Amino acid sequence: MNGMRVLAAIVDSGSFVRAAEVLEMSQSGVSRAIARLEARLNIRLFDRTTRKVALTDEGRRFYAQIGPLLAGLEEAVASAGEGAVKVRGRLRVNVDPLWARLLLGPRLGSFLKRHPELELDLVARDHLGDLVGDGFDLAIRLGQPQSSSLIARKLMDTRVLTVATPGYLRKHGTPKKPADLESPGHTCIHFRNPATGRPFDWEFHRGGKVTIVHPRSQVTLNEAGLMESVLMSGYGLAQVIDIAVEPMLRSGALVPVLTAWPDERFPLYAYYPSRHHPPAKTLAFLEFVQSLLP
Repeated sequence: MNGMRVLAAIVDSGSFVRAAEVLEMSQSGVSRAIARLEARLNIRLFDRTTRKVALTDEGRRFYAQIGPLLAGLEEAVASAGEGAVKVRGRLRVNVDPLWARLLLGPRLGSFLKRHPELELDLVARDHLGDLVGDGFDLAIRLGQPQSSSLIARKLMDTRVLTVATPGYLRKHGTPKKPADLESPGHTCIHFRNPATGRPFDWEFHRGGKVTIVHPRSQVTLNEAGLMESVLMSGYGLAQVIDIAVEPMLRSGALVPVLTAWPDERFPLYAYYPSRHHPPAKTLAFLEFVQSLLP
């Protein structure tokens, strides 16, 4: 490829000397590059005299074939470089369904209007999977990162709350300590961890100490919308993240319990394949995501 670039520079500039200046090479380096290319092709590319340099017939035919290819390559390089600084092209993102519904969806339109050359492919799914193998550029996921070669960038912490409806608490009483949830008088709603396939543990964190209880439950759910529906029916208690229930807490439709154990957190992470030179479209989406966070 270097020899063909040198050939094009000589044709464009009209001399070995000027080609060397354009390419920031020595004149002897230009001559050696052409000699290697001629040896590889087994043809003479130039007729050289003390006064001028001209392509041979074979040289003209060869240059006519490679000229468009070199121009296309330069255009591709320029386009790739522009893609590093301009938000354009297709961006495929794996997103956590709950986070996407609560925070991303309501403001996505404004982001897309700012970047009309971006084609965004959002896939809401309950697990990270094989980010690169599945063709994703980026993922935004709730939960602790698993062991992986991906770059994991923490975006925020959500708080884990234990909640119920006022009607449930009037009927069954308000638990005073985590162990109360294991009593026959309380019903709890389990939520399945997509990473393990098992229900999340009921954990209570306070001052660096973790208490785990095993409450009775007849139902295990794996979809946040269904969890909200069952919870709001007054069926039982559930552990949820704060961003999922803020409107219900403000209105009084849900009540937090066991608030003396306030320290459990559930993080939101961004994942991408490499920390080196992420394209502008990836950086723009990450900046947008950051702007959505409380």
